[in-house]
Amino acid sequence: MLITRAELGGTGPFDVRLAGGRIAEIGPELERSSGEPLLDASGGALLPGLHDHHLHLLALAAALGSVRCGPPEVRSLEALRGALAAATSQGGWVRGIGYHDSVAGPLERSQLDRLEPGRPLRIQHRSGALWMLNSAAIERLGLDRGVDAPGVERDAGGRATGRLLRLDRWLRQQWGETAAPDLREVGRRLARFGVTGLTDTTPGNGPAELCVLSEAALRGDLPQRLVVMGGPELPPSQCDAVERGAVKVLLRDEELPSFEELADVIRAAHRDARAVAVHCVTRAELVLTSAAFAAAGAQIGDRIEHAAVAPPDVVALLAELPLTVVTQPNFVRERGDAYAVDVGERDRPWLYRCRAFLDAGIPLGGGTDAPFGDPDPWLAMRAAVDRRTESGIRLGPAERLSPEQALALFTSPPEAPGAAPRSLAVGSPADLCLLDRPWSAARGELSSAHVAATLRTGSVISSR
Repeated sequence: MLITRAELGGTGPFDVRLAGGRIAEIGPELERSSGEPLLDASGGALLPGLHDHHLHLLALAAALGSVRCGPPEVRSLEALRGALAAATSQGGWVRGIGYHDSVAGPLERSQLDRLEPGRPLRIQHRSGALWMLNSAAIERLGLDRGVDAPGVERDAGGRATGRLLRLDRWLRQQWGETAAPDLREVGRRLARFGVTGLTDTTPGNGPAELCVLSEAALRGDLPQRLVVMGGPELPPSQCDAVERGAVKVLLRDEELPSFEELADVIRAAHRDARAVAVHCVTRAELVLTSAAFAAAGAQIGDRIEHAAVAPPDVVALLAELPLTVVTQPNFVRERGDAYAVDVGERDRPWLYRCRAFLDAGIPLGGGTDAPFGDPDPWLAMRAAVDRRTESGIRLGPAERLSPEQALALFTSPPEAPGAAPRSLAVGSPADLCLLDRPWSAARGELSSAHVAATLRTGSVISSR
């Protein structure tokens, strides 16, 4: 393929020839070969394809068929009632996602029975950690007839409240959801954003999940390059388009492991030649993790996921270790107004920091945490630049990045988030994002609406 009249690095126009999945030639006016496919960039910026360094693909596929139950779509009890009434059943269930307590407070079976008394209803909290069920759903699962699992909340009389904590895999088994989700729309939607690579950071990924994702990649349902994290039991990938990633460790403030237990997990992963990525959304989790990495011996490739609350003293600790932080600036926009109420004043200045990590020399990559965040990485870039919540409040304005720094969060290599952005040079992989305008015009808005085409290994996977 020959791409003509493209802007590269703010200069041009250049022509770019792609062959064998790589950039074969760059020049001001290349001669088109007979029958060579042509893509006219019309002066638009040609960028490295975006890589989302933190998301959850199977959950995102399920979310696309679910009803939104929280902000910004739903902000009141009446709006929630209307959304559920309009929802269609999936396999006999009504499945809601994205709920936040600001809508109607903490939900349990009695409130959900009033909202949906007939059909089995399950709603996921936007944290992803909690499911809330009505009585019809509880009856279908048999939770009042002897079926139980750790994480099923019960009242003083032993009756299920409908609140189930961190039971995703168990619930899928109980619901009988054995069929692989359709990932085609996920792949198409992400390609439209200019995304050519994905890192699935789901801690419960094992052999079955790796098989589902690999088959989707082989079929072309997921045209992006994949890195798949998971537990210690996750096997090496047998698919060229899929790479096994780090051991993912999910911490929970309410039941943190001991310092030595976490250090031992890190050591064990390193013995298996795998990096470690630790989920840290509280100050306590981040302090424990940084200390455990220091004791176990952090290695290149080890990561902190989220680093949602990062006070200056902890940033200094992280800077002493060869750790990467992968953060989600989109939460400043999506959840910032709730943070202003829910997060203590002591921690509020240190939420989802960006510039502090860069200033400390800590490699910083970006992810969306989809479906728990919006999957459009351009929205995350914009939030990293303006630090504005949905209501317009600036959250941590000192953490603002330039548009170029924000773009770099999503253009670093899949295996090294936070490293230098991937270059567009002869010999580089032809994983590309073409904008419909020069970067000088696009940098002020940072919108996926300006993505004209997305190419993976030199083939167009999305085009306007």
